[in-house]
Amino acid sequence: MEMNFGMRAEKRALLDRVATMIRDEIMPLEEAYQAEIGKGDRWTYTPRQAEILEGLKAKAKAAGLWNFWLTDSEKGLGLTTVEYAYFAEEMGKTPMGAEVFNCNAPDTGNMEVFERYGTAAMKTRWLKPLLEGEIRSAYLMTEPDVASSDATNVAMSCIRDGDDYVLNGEKWWATGAGDPRCKVYIVMVRTGSDDLPKHARHSMIVVDAESPGIEVLRPMQVYGHDDAPHGHMHFRFSQVRVPAENLLLGEGRGFEIAQGRLGPGRIHHCMRAIGQAEAALALMCKRALAREAFGKPLAQLGANYDIIAECRMEIEMARLLCLKAAWFMDQGDKRAAAPWISQIKVVAPRVALKVIDEAVQMHGAQGISQDTSLAQAWTHVRTLRLADGPDAVHRRQVARAELRKYTQEKV
Repeated sequence: MEMNFGMRAEKRALLDRVATMIRDEIMPLEEAYQAEIGKGDRWTYTPRQAEILEGLKAKAKAAGLWNFWLTDSEKGLGLTTVEYAYFAEEMGKTPMGAEVFNCNAPDTGNMEVFERYGTAAMKTRWLKPLLEGEIRSAYLMTEPDVASSDATNVAMSCIRDGDDYVLNGEKWWATGAGDPRCKVYIVMVRTGSDDLPKHARHSMIVVDAESPGIEVLRPMQVYGHDDAPHGHMHFRFSQVRVPAENLLLGEGRGFEIAQGRLGPGRIHHCMRAIGQAEAALALMCKRALAREAFGKPLAQLGANYDIIAECRMEIEMARLLCLKAAWFMDQGDKRAAAPWISQIKVVAPRVALKVIDEAVQMHGAQGISQDTSLAQAWTHVRTLRLADGPDAVHRRQVARAELRKYTQEKV
């Protein structure tokens, strides 16, 4: 079957408009936006932050540059996953990019869940304002007391009591849950006993963020940074009562929903990571030409030519692998796409981290400071080697798929 990694002409023109807005309108406001963090309450948006972010979102929406992630959907712009990869790469070049175009995680994955599995009431109450960019959401899966890389370990108790389910337990690394606009959680819970098959013991339930009994224990820090006002929160649920109709699809179908949600989310992260690598390489090259030491531009010192060349080649390889995974997703066979998603989930963050680190090195002490975007980019991309499954889990999946070609035995 022929693989096509190209874009239709009208989508290319759309991408050019996005790239122009990112370059001319979003990137010039990055410094002013970041400077507002920590002024007053870290977990609220200052008037200036809100003005910048909501102003950019309004411009994007008015221009029809909105909800690109809705691939092959009448509600979106009809992009294929391959085409969306190019858009996500552009958005990855700036920290505000994804949200300005309403393509930010974890909202895109949560909106997919509401669209595919939600009731009419959920779509009205939660999906509509999410699609409009009016609220934010969080996805609660990981837990502090179990190895959540094996999601069958998820243990948050969810017991039926009359017309409600009652939730007890802890969740952490709830990305985006610190945002004051975060109004709803989709939560992975355990509803089944040990008598059931492992993958039939869990369910997903929709929880109003203001439900009584939810306690924020702390914001989690990434290398000492709390990522305010977005945040990654650690919660305790104590006798949290949730209407029974908030359970998605039915008891025991949590993994079915998770696979539908996590596949696209994993590859979207990878697409944006390639954009971050491109942005870092651009900074590296500009620095290498503008800065002198020992009477020469940095580009001419040491192995810097080789470093720049290796970064360019590795970005190109990662992009092609990402596009191939996207192509497999477009074919509609989740099982066939899975090993390719796992491959790029390992490769893209690894490549992006290398490029960002080399850019840091080229900048010297400035590279690890707040004076460039590189330190923030490095900490963000480093988390991607753990988010949506650590490298080891994805390598295991790739190896199992490879070994199946040579054995009839279960691997």
